Amino acid sequence: MPIQTPPTPAELENHPVVSPDEWLAARKELLAEEKRATKLVDAISSKRRALPWVAVRENYRFEGPDGPVTLGDLFRGRSQLIIYHFMFGPGWNEGCDGCSLFSDHVDGARQHFEHNDVAFAAVSRAPLTEFLPFKNRMGWKFPWVSSHATSFNHDFGVSFSPEEVASGSVGYNFGSSPYAHDELHGLSVFYKKADGLIYHTYSAYARGVEILVGTLQFLDLVPKGRNESTTMNWIRHHDRYETSELQTGCCHS
Repeated sequence: MPIQTPPTPAELENHPVVSPDEWLAARKELLAEEKRATKLVDAISSKRRALPWVAVRENYRFEGPDGPVTLGDLFRGRSQLIIYHFMFGPGWNEGCDGCSLFSDHVDGARQHFEHNDVAFAAVSRAPLTEFLPFKNRMGWKFPWVSSHATSFNHDFGVSFSPEEVASGSVGYNFGSSPYAHDELHGLSVFYKKADGLIYHTYSAYARGVEILVGTLQFLDLVPKGRNESTTMNWIRHHDRYETSELQTGCCHS
């Protein structure tokens, strides 16, 4: 992911200042570009919905707070399911800061999209007992289950073997990202037909998930932008903004 370098103090101090009429002309010129971008996003969304589906043949069983759950159970009576592949590997003490930023946006949105036939769950490879304390610390309410005993994370391109990592290429983001880590992030979408059959309809990784992170959209509106010196280095777990040093973001590319 390219660094969104903020303007320097000197650049901010000496930023062009014009008359209201000149500002309006420049704003209308930018508006025309924004409208073209919006129409392009609409067209891409239409193509996303038109993608062919793949039947899910594996009977994945996850570890949930109340016992084993299947992929079908995660739909919770709905026909559509978004799974966020949360980076929390076995033996970790806390989750990825970038994944945590994403997760801070979920519960508010769930109040709305769950009433429009969409379920949500986070899935991590660590055992349930290892990430539940972190979930409680963060105050999140969305379903979060463990894929520890399954191949789910590997099958959906977010967890990799030591041999794959050692090779220097793990095929992340459909082979377009040069990252070689044991855990990476993304999201996958599924549809369940009335007969119970489940289909994989879409997956996104790296910056493909960024459209769901409202904080980034807010920052992109202001003069300093994301105000980062290295990729997402300003992100912290939300309970550490007053107490910790800046951390380096780990999830976006």
